Amino acid sequence: MTALDTDLKQAILSTAAFGPREISEITAGIAANYSRYGELKEAVQELEAQPSRTPATSAKLGVCLYLLGRYSNAIDVLSKADGGALTHFYLGKSKLALDRYDEAVQSYESAGKAGYDKDAVALAQAEAVRYSGDPQGALKLLDGLSGAVEQTADYLYQRSATVQALSGNPEEVVALLERAVAADPAHGGALFGLALENDRRGNDDYARNLYEKAAQQFPTHVGTLLNLGVLYEDLEQYERAKGCYQRILDVYPGHQRARLFFKDADGSRDMFYDEEARRQQDRLAQVLAIPVTDFELSVRSRNCLQRMGIMTLGDLTETTEQELLASKNFGETSLVEIREMLSSKGLELGQFAHQKREQDPPYNPDALSADERALLDRPISDLSLSVRARKCMVRLGLTTVGELVRRTPDDLLECKNFGVTSLNEVREKLTVHGLKLRGEA
Repeated sequence: MTALDTDLKQAILSTAAFGPREISEITAGIAANYSRYGELKEAVQELEAQPSRTPATSAKLGVCLYLLGRYSNAIDVLSKADGGALTHFYLGKSKLALDRYDEAVQSYESAGKAGYDKDAVALAQAEAVRYSGDPQGALKLLDGLSGAVEQTADYLYQRSATVQALSGNPEEVVALLERAVAADPAHGGALFGLALENDRRGNDDYARNLYEKAAQQFPTHVGTLLNLGVLYEDLEQYERAKGCYQRILDVYPGHQRARLFFKDADGSRDMFYDEEARRQQDRLAQVLAIPVTDFELSVRSRNCLQRMGIMTLGDLTETTEQELLASKNFGETSLVEIREMLSSKGLELGQFAHQKREQDPPYNPDALSADERALLDRPISDLSLSVRARKCMVRLGLTTVGELVRRTPDDLLECKNFGVTSLNEVREKLTVHGLKLRGEA
């Protein structure tokens, strides 16, 4: 029997043996053909509808509920199951999914005592201990393993995550993830981890390829589908992005971020993109960026512009005649000279004055305490932003927290694929450090 040629629903409903091998066949079958996810849901519905169940059937139902992402239901059912090794192990996995880390460790320990594979138990415990905030304890558990398990994808993946939690060498993290993927090209966790590392480094094409492979596995990491959807949106492949978000909503209908991302992608799909208008904007931007020093101006005009901080033609289009005439020693003769210079490029003085942006407040490190300077000088990566928000920071050329807080919400919202959801995420991350975006009370 293989996952590809068996009726998945009937395999679950049958009274045949049910263990790790059968679970692998079910997950592999859905990974190979996601439409078979419906068979799993139907089988669970039939098992739940049974008026009475044997302890072994309850164990099977509990595992399937876990695969469906219904973790609380899985715990309720497994707690009344046969008390075997498989039951305890999936109790641990369900509790881990609900952030009940100490309870997960205890359930894994019970699974080991009941005969579950000791290496699998140790790896699962290491993951729970790491998530509980004790990466040193996780490392100790991993160091206690030896032999063939050290070459498995599960071990290498857990070690990479632990090294990262210990703020270890990023190159070591990547090397471990690469070894994990080489050991098992279908390991969802390792694929996601390696994709995320490449995503952070701006290797979008390779990251997308890895995310796509991770998305083919089942169960699929929510982060995989969210990040892959964002990358599809960058390519304006909005239907594919919506497909990623819909898969999350199939399992977690109340997932707020997936729902909002789906809505954003659906709205972007209908946006009209005027290529000629974009080219015209690009040409105008190039003209506006021309320095005023490229033109033959009188000494008086040049000195005046320098005193006013006017460096480009764009600066002049944001400056009115009244502002120029109010400057010391700037008269009608200089005004005519400036008008003629702009006219030669098809521009007018003050034509974009209504768009003039408020100057960023000066950054004066001497006026800050050592702690404040250290906080504002920290890299934005320390905020642990989502992929979508992080890509906006890259597009805007922002690298430090200090540069971020000198931007307004409107500045961020102008960035491609950056919406209210991402804006609120940035606000929440800054609030943790007692910071706000410019202009926010």
